[in-house]
Amino acid sequence: MFKLQFVCFSLLLIIACASSPSGNSGASPEEAQAAAQSALDRMDGRQPAGQTAANQNPAQQGAAVNTGNRPAWVDSVDSVYNRSQFVAALGHASNREMAERSALANLVAFFGQTIIADQTITNTYHEAIRSGVTTGWTDNIAMENTIRTSASMDSLVGAEVRDVWHDTRANVFYAVAVMDRARTAQIYRDMIIANQEMIRNLTTMSQAEKNSLEGYSRYQFAAAVADINTTYVNLLNVIGVAPPSGHVMGNDYRLEAQNIIRAIPINIVVRNDRAGRIQSAFARSVSELGFRSGGANSRYVLNVDVTVSPVNLPNNPNVFSRMELTANLTDSSAGGVVLLPYGFNNREGHSTQGEADNRTYIAAERQINAEYRNLLSNHLSQLLPRR
Repeated sequence: MFKLQFVCFSLLLIIACASSPSGNSGASPEEAQAAAQSALDRMDGRQPAGQTAANQNPAQQGAAVNTGNRPAWVDSVDSVYNRSQFVAALGHASNREMAERSALANLVAFFGQTIIADQTITNTYHEAIRSGVTTGWTDNIAMENTIRTSASMDSLVGAEVRDVWHDTRANVFYAVAVMDRARTAQIYRDMIIANQEMIRNLTTMSQAEKNSLEGYSRYQFAAAVADINTTYVNLLNVIGVAPPSGHVMGNDYRLEAQNIIRAIPINIVVRNDRAGRIQSAFARSVSELGFRSGGANSRYVLNVDVTVSPVNLPNNPNVFSRMELTANLTDSSAGGVVLLPYGFNNREGHSTQGEADNRTYIAAERQINAEYRNLLSNHLSQLLPRR
């Protein structure tokens, strides 16, 4: 009986559906099954680290197909796989591979929409672990290995196709996908506990460490880990197993992350401003994200340099001005290292040089308002904690 390199139930649905749990709570079982099947259809070509192509695709494993008498599980899965011990699902199709995929999709659909997490959060979590970012946030090697296991769930044997039967008369293949409740419960409990340990380490720091962009990133990542744990807790609840105590929802950590942002001032220093337009545009952008602007002794400084120069365009009745702007968000505690660079140049024209200059400032203000908030927001969302 072959072992299936099974895409974890949560990840199957995550891949298939990029929306959050709250947005899918009303989905029907048919939609859940369709999402699961869609995810299964994307398995081809995926090769987890440390796995070969041969052991990745179960359809290439050559498991024996029963062609004898009709097995009891075809008519009643529960008659062979007791519900108290197993979660099992039947699938059928005109070929063996699709029958297996159908069985797995039906097994995933058993869990409904309770194990869907936001795809961006899931990607952040798994990429951080796979790239080694989280090394050091756990207290021992066993915990680290458990967390790494959770990041490679696409190669975890969480379920297996136990049997395949070919109805030669009708030319239909039947497959049964089975998950052992006790074994699965142990896997997920271990992962929840390991993630909880990582969250504790991420959120344990001094007040000075906390009120920094690094502290913000630690709480944001803790929120992502907590969201992943929520999907694991939900899965355990579905199979009737009590999850480990102490689970905190991800939004609790996000709320604290926003409190951290509100405690961080950014000093905006603009050279060669006009009527405070550039200063105001940057101040508006950072305040919309929750930061305070100002503070001469702030750890974080946004250094803005503006240069305006005339541009001569032959045979043009108007005169033109070009603005070159650079804005570097720096960390003074790290020797002024640039955290986020930004810049642009534009050109504006008018009948007089003074008005051309004025128009470059108006255009720059408009561009900053349109771009900088999103740029800084994206930067913050991609921050990962360093140990």
